[in-house]
Amino acid sequence: MNEDYYDLLGVSRDATKDEIKKAYQKKARALHPDINPDPEAQEKLKAISHAYETLSNPEKRRMYDMGGGSGMGGFPGGGGFDFADIFDMFAGATGMRGHGQGPQPRRRRGGDILRRVAIELRDVVFGAEKEITYRTSVLCETCQGSCCAPGTSTRTCSACQGSGHVQRVAQSLLGQVMTMAPCPTCEGHGDVIEQPCTACQGHGRVTQDQTVTVRIPSGVEHGTRIQLRGQGEMGEAGGPAGDLFVELSVAEHDIFTREGDDLVAHLTVPMTAAALGTTVPLETFDGEQQVQIDPGAQTGDEVKLRGLGVTPLRRERRGDLRVKLAVLTPTGLTEEERELLEQFARLRGDETTRGRRQGPFAKLRDAFRDL
Repeated sequence: MNEDYYDLLGVSRDATKDEIKKAYQKKARALHPDINPDPEAQEKLKAISHAYETLSNPEKRRMYDMGGGSGMGGFPGGGGFDFADIFDMFAGATGMRGHGQGPQPRRRRGGDILRRVAIELRDVVFGAEKEITYRTSVLCETCQGSCCAPGTSTRTCSACQGSGHVQRVAQSLLGQVMTMAPCPTCEGHGDVIEQPCTACQGHGRVTQDQTVTVRIPSGVEHGTRIQLRGQGEMGEAGGPAGDLFVELSVAEHDIFTREGDDLVAHLTVPMTAAALGTTVPLETFDGEQQVQIDPGAQTGDEVKLRGLGVTPLRRERRGDLRVKLAVLTPTGLTEEERELLEQFARLRGDETTRGRRQGPFAKLRDAFRDL
């Protein structure tokens, strides 16, 4: 943008400093965003501000005139002009920002509260109810949130006549500007508490222990948050209460772990029981159950007990209980046990001990010996 600075301000090239200032003030007021909503108004305001900074400074104006009055960007001297000051001049001005604003209400919403609660895996399977006690703000029973001593009430602030703000006249580059500020007497509320309630010190709420019952649905996970509306802090001056958030922490179980909607248990089975098959009792969340192990079971096999897992959120069908098997190989055999196992191995053709049957490595070793 290379428009002449004098043309931007609408003054002649021999205009006096006062004429330049008055022209700038007039245009700045008309272009300020609180008055002019045109999106291009701010750019125009920046342009005339740059022009005014140059032409209001004798040295910068002389250099600008010597340069032929061209180039809106990078004018001599640069810097030194804070464009943000233009907006500060108008902040809170009558008829602009703050216009129509009333007093700030004393009633405010209370804060939210977060509490962490430890639960067991059983609670995840079936759901549960837990009582939670926590420290919070509740309504002051003495003043019922009015903040005033019983039998008294607030009075209209005489300093601001109940408006909550006062007007001030400030001198600026654009002349006198009327600004708004919160009333220091009533702190912007528009009324004054002459006799605060002694029970709550004029806040309308007091601190005490609160106990609530939280229903924990089945299927929740570690870290799940349950929201209890209106169970948080009571707001000041009887304002609405915030919310209570209960974050669940699921403790580890000695036997079972959760995989989706299923429960998983690990069961170690002796080699003989795995070979012959057996029935093993297992204590579950639904009482004792019989785990049927088929003959020839191997490590990694699973036995599924249907419908004994977790009930998912908002569904009725439970998952399964999966029992993963690990076959235990015996160690520390007695001579008699070894002989019996060797006999068993011979019967199955698996015997490889005491040289009765050579394995591939033994045969290879013997072949080298014959060389």
